[in-house]
Amino acid sequence: MTPVDTERFRSLLQEERRRIVSEIEFLHEENPGSVEDETGEETHYDQHPADAATATHDRELDYTIEESAEETLRQIDAALARLDAGTYGNCRVCGREIGEERLEARPWTDLCIDDARKLGR
Repeated sequence: MTPVDTERFRSLLQEERRRIVSEIEFLHEENPGSVEDETGEETHYDQHPADAATATHDRELDYTIEESAEETLRQIDAALARLDAGTYGNCRVCGREIGEERLEARPWTDLCIDDARKLGR
């Protein structure tokens, strides 16, 4: 197997990192305060329950998206560190090279497809 083009993957990772940081910043700009700030009420008792439920659901969805984005950001930072250390593209479990197709699809991965399946990811 030929060695991976580390500079190309570094570029892909940095581009994806910028996109995710932008996504998180957008979520913060769209939802700067609490649910109460969004609904304009101090308590949920002052408004229709469906309005409060919608605002709460939307905010929880945004928190879930943000948590997922932050986790991917951590994985990207770890992949960039592996690039610097010279270990990028090797499975952290078995040590074998990760297939380039897998790295194309998920450049921050640290598992070969076999070990990812075994671990249930």
